[in-house]
Amino acid sequence: MPRKKNAPKTTTTPSKATQEQRMRAAEAEISDLDHMTVGLLQVKWQQVFKESAKSRNKRYLIKRIAYRIQELVDGGLSERAKRRIEELAKDAPLRQRAPRAKAGTKESAAATPTKTAVELKAARDPRLPPVGSTIRKMHKNTEHVVRVRADGFEYRERKYTSLSAIAKVISGQVWNGFGFFGLLAKKAA
Repeated sequence: MPRKKNAPKTTTTPSKATQEQRMRAAEAEISDLDHMTVGLLQVKWQQVFKESAKSRNKRYLIKRIAYRIQELVDGGLSERAKRRIEELAKDAPLRQRAPRAKAGTKESAAATPTKTAVELKAARDPRLPPVGSTIRKMHKNTEHVVRVRADGFEYRERKYTSLSAIAKVISGQVWNGFGFFGLLAKKAA
């Protein structure tokens, strides 16, 4: 049958038509995500990612599932983008967290790294005097002596973890421990 003179040309190829159908189906699938419960979203996560979801945050699950659905329809990142990411990742600082174990289990105790003496010394506040020295404070005509220990402080034969706790015992009020004992760094004039 001959084509009419004024009839528009159809330029849709079969592959383009199926792409449009997949896009419409993906849009419908994404719009349905808002009406799903967290449990159903976790099942959907399993379907699209082929692994179980670690989150129970509904907004997060919806965003990540919607992105993955679009990625599956569109084909994801281009090869050029992937190469560029690899390029940039080589120079990027590595940021990783160790997997968290459940509290109170043997794994959590084993996963907690123990600090060496060098690490403890490096983590020590520079405003503190050296271990073994004493801090003296006159308060209401009484001299109070605090001994600096590696694991905290000693005041009147009791161990404390902070100078603020000792300042509260001495004064009866909440104080910044460094301020109470005069250990705050002086500002340059």
